Amino acid sequence: SMDADEARAIGWKLRRIRDSRGKSLRVIAELAGMSASTLHRIEHGERSVTIPEIVALANALEIGPSELTRLPVPAPANGHTDSTTEAVRLALDSVEDDQPDGLVLPLEVLADQVAQIATHRRACRFAEVATALPMLIRNLHTTLATGTDHGELLDLAVHLHVHVTRMWLVHAAAPTDLLRRIVFLAQRLARERDDATTLAAAGFGVADELLLAGAFTRGRAKLDSITLPPATAETAGLVAQLLATHATAAVLEGRPNDATAPMDAAAQIADRFSAMGDVDSFGFVFGPTNAAQQRMWLALEANDPDQAVSLAQNVNPERHRYPVNRAYYWVHYGRALAQLRSRTDDAVAALRMAEDIFPTAVRRNPLVRDVVATLLPAAGRDAVGMELRGLAHRSGLMV
Repeated sequence: SMDADEARAIGWKLRRIRDSRGKSLRVIAELAGMSASTLHRIEHGERSVTIPEIVALANALEIGPSELTRLPVPAPANGHTDSTTEAVRLALDSVEDDQPDGLVLPLEVLADQVAQIATHRRACRFAEVATALPMLIRNLHTTLATGTDHGELLDLAVHLHVHVTRMWLVHAAAPTDLLRRIVFLAQRLARERDDATTLAAAGFGVADELLLAGAFTRGRAKLDSITLPPATAETAGLVAQLLATHATAAVLEGRPNDATAPMDAAAQIADRFSAMGDVDSFGFVFGPTNAAQQRMWLALEANDPDQAVSLAQNVNPERHRYPVNRAYYWVHYGRALAQLRSRTDDAVAALRMAEDIFPTAVRRNPLVRDVVATLLPAAGRDAVGMELRGLAHRSGLMV
C-alpha cells in the first residue's frame, strides 16, 4: 500500500525529472502506456501509483525505478543520515536568511576543521562527518559575515561545499534540490571572491551536479564556460577533474567518441604530477588510479559493461589513497559485472566489498539498489544468494 505522503513524493520526483529532461507530460505518458490526465494526477499526488506503473514511468524517463520510490528508513548506525540531511537543509536556510547562528572562530581553527572533515569523508567515516557538518556550515558562514579574512574564508567555504557538503549529500542520496542549492551557493561565494581558480572549482561542482541530474544541456554549457587554469602542482587535480568532466558530458550525451581526447588529457596530467601527490591545493584528488577508474566508469555509462570489466581488471583499488575511492571502484565493478552472463557471483562479491568499506553509500545508492533488485528474483539458496538477500534487506528492498 502507498500512503498519501509517498504518492505526493513520487509525483514530485516524476515532475522534477521529467522537467529536467525537457519531456512533455504527453510524451512520457504515451511511453509509459497511460493517459496524460492519469500522469497529471500522479504528478500532483492525486492518485497513487502501482509498482508496474513505477517501472513503466522509470523506463520512459530512462532512470531506475528506485529513483522514484522513497528511500527506506535507514538501518541503525548509518551515521544519522536523514537527520543530518535535514540539519544541512536548515543550516542553508539560515545562511540564506543571513542568520547562520553559528560561532565566530579564527580562520586557522576553521581551516583545520574543514581539513579534518574532508579527511573523515574520504576515509568513509560517515558518522563523524554527519556529526560535525551542520554546525561547521553555520560557524563558517557566521565568521564569513564578519568581513575578517574575507577572501580566505570565501575560498574555504567553496572548498567545504564542493568537497564535503555536496559529496556527503551524494553519499546520503539526498534530494537533487538540496544538492543544487549547495553547488549554486558555492558558485555565489566564488563569484564574490572573483578568483579564476576558485571560480573554476565552484563551476566544476555546478557542471557535475547538472550533468549527473540529467540537465545535460545546462551542464555542458556551464562546463564550456569554465576557463581552465594552467596545470601546475597546485591546480593539477582541478584541471584533470574538469577535463574528465568534459568526457563525462560527452558520454552522458551519447557522444562516447568525444570523450577520448579530454580523458586522455586528464590522464596525462595525472601521470605528470603524480610524483607530487594526488591532492592539489584546491582539494581535488586525481592521480593515475583515479584516471583509470574514470575510464572504467565512462565505459559503464556508455553501456559497454565488457569494456568496463576489462578496464577494472587493470586497476588496483588498493592503490587509491582514500577508502571512498576504493569503495566506488567496487560499486562500478559490481554494476558492470551484473550486466554480464554468468558473473552474478562476482557482481555480488564486488558489491559486498564496497559495502564493507562504505555501507551507507552502497545501501542508499539508487544504482546499486537497481542492480540488487534486478538480481534478487534469481537468487538461489546458496551462499551468494544469502549474501544478495542480506544486502537487499540492509538496503530496504526486503522486509
